[in-house]
Amino acid sequence: MLQDPKFWVAASFVIFVLLVGKMAWSRATAMLDGRGERIRFELDEARRLRAEAEAMLASATAEREAAIAEAAAMIARAQAEAQRLATAAGVEAEAAARRRERMAMDRIAAAEASAVNEVRHAAAEIATAAVREVIIARHDAAADASLIDAAVLSLPTAFRAA
Repeated sequence: MLQDPKFWVAASFVIFVLLVGKMAWSRATAMLDGRGERIRFELDEARRLRAEAEAMLASATAEREAAIAEAAAMIARAQAEAQRLATAAGVEAEAAARRRERMAMDRIAAAEASAVNEVRHAAAEIATAAVREVIIARHDAAADASLIDAAVLSLPTAFRAA
């Protein structure tokens, strides 16, 4: 059997298949191990990315809640400011109404005083005209001359008194 070429062909074929199989097996296992390592790395990367995404989600949620709280606080401050401004405007309007009322009362008082002065002036003019008419009717030139003489004689005493 050792002399038979078929035996040697078969033996060399088996040895060749074993050597090629061993090489193919080691390459296949190396390739599968590399692929498994790559998959493990990708899974680790996916876990890390998921953790980052969850952290970013938590951060974004916290920021959103903070923004909502800040917006609510701003709205509350704006409402308080609007209320304060409305109250101040009401007080200012009331004060302005009081000022206008006081100015109107002052104008009325001034008009009243002016009317009283005009009535007094008119009464004085009427009284003066009436007195003039009475004096013209009752005094003649001689009576006027004696009054003027008496007034001139009283001037030195009037100047001394002054």
